[in-house]
Amino acid sequence: MIPVSTFSGKKVALFGLGGSGLATARALVAGGAEVTAWDDNPDSVAKAAAAGIVTADLHGIDWPAQAAFMLSPGVPLTHPKPHWTVDLARASSVEIIGDVELFVRERRAHAPDCPFIAITGTNGKSTTTALIAHILRRSGRDTQLGGNIGTAVLTLDPPQDGRFYVVECSSYQIDLAPTINPTAGILLNLTPDHLDRHGTMQHYADVKERLVAGSQVAIVGVDDSHSTLIADRLAGVRNDRSAFGAGETEGGNASRRVIRVSQAKPLSNGLYNRDHRIFYGETLIADLNGIDTLKGSHNAQNAAAAVAACLSVGVSEEEIRTGLASFPGLKHRMQPVGRIGQVTFVNDSKATNADAAAPALSSYEQIFWIAGGLPKAGGIASLAPLFPRIKKAYLIGEAAPEFAATLGEAVPYEISGTLDRAVAQAAADASSVEGGGVVMLSPACASFDQFRNFEVRGDSFVSLVADLEGVTMLVEPEKGK
Repeated sequence: MIPVSTFSGKKVALFGLGGSGLATARALVAGGAEVTAWDDNPDSVAKAAAAGIVTADLHGIDWPAQAAFMLSPGVPLTHPKPHWTVDLARASSVEIIGDVELFVRERRAHAPDCPFIAITGTNGKSTTTALIAHILRRSGRDTQLGGNIGTAVLTLDPPQDGRFYVVECSSYQIDLAPTINPTAGILLNLTPDHLDRHGTMQHYADVKERLVAGSQVAIVGVDDSHSTLIADRLAGVRNDRSAFGAGETEGGNASRRVIRVSQAKPLSNGLYNRDHRIFYGETLIADLNGIDTLKGSHNAQNAAAAVAACLSVGVSEEEIRTGLASFPGLKHRMQPVGRIGQVTFVNDSKATNADAAAPALSSYEQIFWIAGGLPKAGGIASLAPLFPRIKKAYLIGEAAPEFAATLGEAVPYEISGTLDRAVAQAAADASSVEGGGVVMLSPACASFDQFRNFEVRGDSFVSLVADLEGVTMLVEPEKGK
């Protein structure tokens, strides 16, 4: 835990007592703050009270006496309308912040020079975050991994010199972190997302920009127009040729370096993918070919950003190459989990809609595709250009009839119904064809018709693969799954 000493002896109101909210309350109390917490869920309030947190309806507290208001990132700050607690805090001119901001202040107070890498973007955040942390850990560095990836940032070990932090940040968290200042900040890409919470695409992009605008090294993907404009703005619309060396940028903030990354666009002064190899200008930095966990051009951009961040905090190219080659992949996201002969089994359970399934389908040939579940709007029609890669589909859950109608005569399919039948049928079919292939769970659906969440669905897939005869597992099944 990181005790929040920067609010010692001060009154702090807090709303939202889910996982990160409760962790924030505990960290504030551990640092000496006087916390009053609340939640709309009575069970969450009871859990906090049992943990020794003072709870009270925030309607009745002395708002002008509060030094700050801690808001859970899941609670609306601006759209579709501010939460009632936000209105009360603003009426008393109380600053509204979140757990990432508390981490930023603790780092600044106790170890301002310890490396801090923050990652955001619409897609690829978790893979890039996990990859950076893996490279750092593999190189022997004391590495703390948290944030939106699933570990509350204030549950990490306290900042100290020589300790590296890798923190995934959602737009909600950035919106509550006004002084975020990473050593290296990454903005991977921007596509319309969470507009119900940000109102417009421009506001969404503006929030994301704050992370790289506050960074010493700003690493920005330039494969979409919004991010390209941000990169140009941060660099003063000039090329930054200082890259990884000492010195100032040409234009823009004199203390910031801007590094562009791309999954396909050649860059003279940035990192980009050519034939699944990462170049800086014409210098080969890393070869991703043969690394199953980093297949696809989207992962080339993720890897390029990870390389840039690691170089920026002093990791050598050799250490980076070693880390890339040993990356186990992000669980449930294009994760190779086992092999039988020439057949590879891939867990992409996190692909809960068609757009999320597209990267996996575009990264392999001869796919035996397990798809279905609770359908999302739009179905899988947008995946039609990738249908030629699919040898056969095995459809499960409520979406099976709808997906069958979309596949029509373009792709052979079976209505398997359940995941266990789909795995058995797909494994048998893939083993019987020349060259094998890939048995891939990439459902393009939510899981809730048959599983509690996509993690449980993915764990079930891994366990089913582990039970197949002759399989060599690449990951260990979760116990009890």
